[in-house]
Amino acid sequence: MIAHVMLLVIFAASALLAVEFKDLIYAAVALGMCSLCLALLFYQLQAPDVAMTEVAIGAALSTFILLLAINHTKRAIE
Repeated sequence: MIAHVMLLVIFAASALLAVEFKDLIYAAVALGMCSLCLALLFYQLQAPDVAMTEVAIGAALSTFILLLAINHTKRAIE
């Protein structure tokens, strides 16, 4: 129960940081952290297949594509 609450707090904090960061690299990493926390929550809720999919697509692939897109554009919002 305590682990669920801790993961939810980290999830909410990383989601808030993803919105508030002006540097898009930091925002993309915070979004990846949010997705990783969500995958850990899925694993704790006895859904390992959903957790593995979330790690592969949500945390890894989405973050990689976002970082690649940011690399080709401006890094920070002015």
